[in-house]
Amino acid sequence: MTPRGTDWGLALLVAIAVATGLGTWFAGSPGAAWVFGAHAVGGTVIAFALVYKLRRVLPRLWARPDRRNAAGIAALGLVLAALGSGYVWASAGKLSFGGFTLLAWHAALGGALALGVLAHALLRAKPLRRRDAGDRRQFLTAVALGAGALAVWQLQRPVQRALGLPGRRRRFTGSYEAGSFRGNAFPSTSWVADRPRPVRASGWTLAVDGLVERRLALTAAELDRGDELVATLDCTGGFYSTQRWRGVRLGRLLDEAGAAPEARHVRVISRTGYRWSFDAGHARGLLLATHVGDEPLSHDHGAPCRLVAPGRRGFQWVKWIDRVELHSEPDPGAVASTVLSSFSAAGRGAA
Repeated sequence: MTPRGTDWGLALLVAIAVATGLGTWFAGSPGAAWVFGAHAVGGTVIAFALVYKLRRVLPRLWARPDRRNAAGIAALGLVLAALGSGYVWASAGKLSFGGFTLLAWHAALGGALALGVLAHALLRAKPLRRRDAGDRRQFLTAVALGAGALAVWQLQRPVQRALGLPGRRRRFTGSYEAGSFRGNAFPSTSWVADRPRPVRASGWTLAVDGLVERRLALTAAELDRGDELVATLDCTGGFYSTQRWRGVRLGRLLDEAGAAPEARHVRVISRTGYRWSFDAGHARGLLLATHVGDEPLSHDHGAPCRLVAPGRRGFQWVKWIDRVELHSEPDPGAVASTVLSSFSAAGRGAA
């Protein structure tokens, strides 16, 4: 492979790794497992392609210890840390450093690597030439690297099982089991940093409004209608927990409120301002939970009411819900709300 072909190939692979990595945040159903496979295979191709690059640049890096080469060595360290953290998490289990899981470090290192590659491409990259991309030998090399990475991915689970490594028990998302069917005993996390004060269920109501015929205001007791759902909460932080949830199907409330024909989207809103939007047809199968197992939800898990959204990642299971709204259009601000809610008065616990 030519030097430019290798550099641009690595840049493309990093872009694919970032895209699939971001995609894993939204892929919670088994049908989306291919996103995680693509991310893993792409990472291994990066490792293989890196070998080609190191054969060319490593002697120069060690021979001339100047500022330019120091930056190259730092970049190499970043690549190895990003790749290594992913491999270790996938095999060695739930490891944490500095208060964050190794999976969180992997995401942060991957983001830093992407920014570094982008900066390099803008400042120093040389234009790609026809012979850098169209050479038959390079094409065959790329195919071989991809096939090798796919083989490594396929062998990973059998090897982990043979060696008895913790990675053999992880879910297809890479998450490890924690506290299943033990009520409120499973881990408690909040996207970014929402920390609202506890609310008394006796003075709390859930509002259902928007494009409805009748606005509803329901107490926590009125939401506990015995509807049950066994579902797996899979957190992007690296754990999953399967529980029996109890409350009321969201579809029942939409029927009671009289959803308008043009109401095609349902927004589930936390009292912190955090929210997520669902297609109305899909939303009907979701559960507004007041209990987990036989226990009322704890505050950390979203009491008095939280959303249970099977097949969605944990950050879409909105906690501390106080409002459900029906709209004709999707919610473009939902993603931003997951960050901004941590700066609201309620999100900070100031009100």
